[in-house]
Amino acid sequence: MENHRVERVSEALREELGELISYELTDPRIGDAVVTEVLLSPDMKHAQVRLHLNPDRAKQKETIRALDGARHFLRRTLAERLTLYRIPELHFEPDVASSVTGRMEAFLKRVRRGRPREENPPTS
Repeated sequence: MENHRVERVSEALREELGELISYELTDPRIGDAVVTEVLLSPDMKHAQVRLHLNPDRAKQKETIRALDGARHFLRRTLAERLTLYRIPELHFEPDVASSVTGRMEAFLKRVRRGRPREENPPTS
């Protein structure tokens, strides 16, 4: 039961933060940040917000810094929109899976190009 509540709160936070970051924050440093996942601690006091960001490391750091600066505004707005007893502390980080996926695809392309195809496949 408790695990289900954590999932519901996590999904509500993801939706609201996605809307807030995409449409209501006017800081140009944020750019095209998209909330991909919100992970809540079991006590629901801390939330790791994972974002799909620009592949450039410098722009990623700048976006994270801008969101850290807007953390209090985001928590206050979440408190107004969601009926939660306590809004968790927000911790922003780039989504590793999205950056790894792009690199994996590049590696797979390189592997496919580098391997010659066998003319006569071995029969067993």
